[in-house]
Amino acid sequence: MAPASVFLVGFMCCGKTRVGRELAQLLGWRHIDLDRRIEEQVGPLQVYFAQRGEAAFRDLEREVLSGLLAVREVVISSGGGTPKSFDNMARMLEAGTVVFLDVPLGELMPRIIRSGGDRPLLMGLKGGDLELRVTTLLEERLPDYRRAHITIDASGSPEEVAGRIAQALGSDQSK
Repeated sequence: MAPASVFLVGFMCCGKTRVGRELAQLLGWRHIDLDRRIEEQVGPLQVYFAQRGEAAFRDLEREVLSGLLAVREVVISSGGGTPKSFDNMARMLEAGTVVFLDVPLGELMPRIIRSGGDRPLLMGLKGGDLELRVTTLLEERLPDYRRAHITIDASGSPEEVAGRIAQALGSDQSK
């Protein structure tokens, strides 16, 4: 039996949004991307971060997440830092099934580089500085990510990863 809602957590560029869309389609549910929901309120996150800072963003992120915790039959793609802030992870764990999309650093770095450095916490970083920042952030966040109910190897296509999640959730709708 599928859970009431699913929260996808993991580092930036691990595939939360793309996998979330695929998983929602498999389950016949809606998909909500937390960062896109925030952008609907404040505009581009890079601009918001630059003008207001990370602390203001995390406050807003917590507020928007709070409004989604009671929604059912939804796959929510969190931001990479969402589980680390406040009591967000505990609240997601209580509200539904949390799935950690685990991608090895060797696969994650090329994805981050391809994304073009559009992530507020990585702006302007390249080469060794970028890898050091990613490694540091990942080490800080891993203990929170590992609290998830389910850990999934997120290597491969979004369709494959969504299929693995659906199977792990016990859904008879998985491919």
